[in-house]
Amino acid sequence: MKHNRGARATARPRVSMAAIDIVVASRLWTEQRSVKALLRRAIREAASATSTLMGEIAIVLTDDSAIRALNRHWRGKDAATNVLSFPAGEPRSTRGIPRLLGDIVIAYETTEREARAEHKPFMDHLIHLAVHGFLHLAGYDHAAHDQAAAMERLEAAILARLGVSDPYLARGAA
Repeated sequence: MKHNRGARATARPRVSMAAIDIVVASRLWTEQRSVKALLRRAIREAASATSTLMGEIAIVLTDDSAIRALNRHWRGKDAATNVLSFPAGEPRSTRGIPRLLGDIVIAYETTEREARAEHKPFMDHLIHLAVHGFLHLAGYDHAAHDQAAAMERLEAAILARLGVSDPYLARGAA
């Protein structure tokens, strides 16, 4: 295969995050090997796909009880959920100081239950939730149908680059 050194038309811009902090707040996550490396790779791919500038995020790996409390407090919904995103809402970074993008919180039991119900690997579902959460931090939403469709297309494209099947394909075929 020939390489044209002058042109890189198909290469995506490299976007690096200043920091991706991962906090394991529940022992349920300890059996998942390579979870931190996998999450960092997913976030970097999502940042690259969205051209999100350097920033810092935290991913908290927790359980249903903790995420339920967060969901109740911040969204008024007294139920566990799979992922919550908390955008920092800070302005662009100042010179030399990376922008704080926000936090992503993922619940183990709900993630595991959904993966089992959808007959997909746990890690594939986790990657999907991390990408979904990151897109919320980057300003994407799915409140309206057109926003949801655009966000789902972007998620599917990012997931494809990560070797994860389109999670919306089965739903569309039903």
